[in-house]
Amino acid sequence: MIILKNSLLKFINITFIFIVLFNILYNYTTFSYAADILFTRESNNAFENNTINTSLNMKENSSPPSINARSAIVLDRNSKKILYKKNELNRVKMASTTKIMTALIVIENSNLKDVITISKKASIVRGSRVGLKENDKVSLIDLLYGLMLCSGNDAAIALSEHVGGSVENFCNLMNNKAISLGLKNTHFESPHGLDSDGHYTTAYELSLIADYALNNELFAKIVNTKFHSIKINNTNKDIKNTNELLGNLNGVYGVKTGFTNGANRCLVTACKRNKMDIICVILGCDTKNFRTTDSTKLIEFVYNNFEYINIGELLRKHFNSWVDQNLDTIQIVKGNTDQSLNLDYNKAFYDYLPIEKSKLETINVEIICNKTLIAPVFTNYIIGSIKILENNDILFETNIILKNTIEKKTIKNYIVEIIKELKVLSLNSF
Repeated sequence: MIILKNSLLKFINITFIFIVLFNILYNYTTFSYAADILFTRESNNAFENNTINTSLNMKENSSPPSINARSAIVLDRNSKKILYKKNELNRVKMASTTKIMTALIVIENSNLKDVITISKKASIVRGSRVGLKENDKVSLIDLLYGLMLCSGNDAAIALSEHVGGSVENFCNLMNNKAISLGLKNTHFESPHGLDSDGHYTTAYELSLIADYALNNELFAKIVNTKFHSIKINNTNKDIKNTNELLGNLNGVYGVKTGFTNGANRCLVTACKRNKMDIICVILGCDTKNFRTTDSTKLIEFVYNNFEYINIGELLRKHFNSWVDQNLDTIQIVKGNTDQSLNLDYNKAFYDYLPIEKSKLETINVEIICNKTLIAPVFTNYIIGSIKILENNDILFETNIILKNTIEKKTIKNYIVEIIKELKVLSLNSF
């Protein structure tokens, strides 16, 4: 009877081991293609939605001001977020704000120590002028100051002829630069901005040009200069910046004024207070007074009603917390269990994002992740996303990715698992 009982137990154990072995090998070798596809579709749609509310203090927001300008924009330089807009995509004439691009092309394509002899064409151009005469000799750097401070059309022609060989070739350089910056609604026909049908931009694209140009240290220095002395034929001439906000409004450090009959009064302004750095573009004002007041209204509106949140810190905090709570719940089917799972997310190119103060309490972080993967999965494989939301509007979104590769189990891995199972069974038998 005892012998029979022992034989029966051995038979049961062997049968159980055989079943375990069969199931493991079956999953490895005969998991059907159709089942793989079905499982992949289901698992890739099996996202878990984890919303984390971030409560922040707020102030009541005022309405955007009424302005005279035909088109306008305020752009945050840090995040490139638009903080105010009015007809910002309309193609319009830009007058002497053109010279932002002119100065940029000259700085990027010339020897700043060059001395330029003024041509007849440059000396007779109409509009605002430095006061150059034919055959005058002026350094390239002094012409740049004349271009940007007193908006000299004569300086614009002289610089374009020197750098491009001709005004036409210089305009090609300007247009090629616009294309390289991804601008689709900007086209230049002159270096000075006098009215012509094929010379246009938008408030939005002009803000991008100014933002790019201000990354150049020399450009930023020139447009932030209120007074300067240049030399014409070694004779000093004092010039003054036409930008009425420079030195008169807190934080203003550039950029350029403009006026033609077709463009009306224009002003591009850069302003920085604390960490918040903005560009305000005003195009098509009826008078200089409107240009000044419109710019001031929009700048003050932004600083009174927007506040930076540190999205870099916000993302790190909530992602790390989520990983601590959820990493162990992510299953990698057929994955090599000897390899640990490491997650990361694609970082933003900026840390600070301006938010309307009245909406700060509506900010929340949403993390969505696929918790079932099928091996092999490779480094940088996207398994989810992190979103920063304002109510239901996405302010920022980035991907959650794998930092390492998880290989598919091999026959060797399965054999090791079988041996482990056998050891457990043998220990339980005694």
